[in-house]
Amino acid sequence: MSFEFTAILSRAVGRPVSNRTGLTGKWDFLLTFTPGGLLRAGDPAPADPPDLFTALREQLGLKLEPATGPIDMFIVDRIEPPTGN
Repeated sequence: MSFEFTAILSRAVGRPVSNRTGLTGKWDFLLTFTPGGLLRAGDPAPADPPDLFTALREQLGLKLEPATGPIDMFIVDRIEPPTGN
């Protein structure tokens, strides 16, 4: 599974997602789901397509499971305006 797909999933769920499938290489697939948070208050929930978690499980056979572990982070300690050359 490519880095791009895990990055997209991370943005969609608002948490880091890591690939523990063991799958490598490039894959061509279509995932149809209802993005969470895009319905206005009072709108009825659509019957189809399913939410992201259900779509991953039913359409791709994948499951997102919460876990703890180390993740890569970029931390900025200090920032200063640029100086002239």
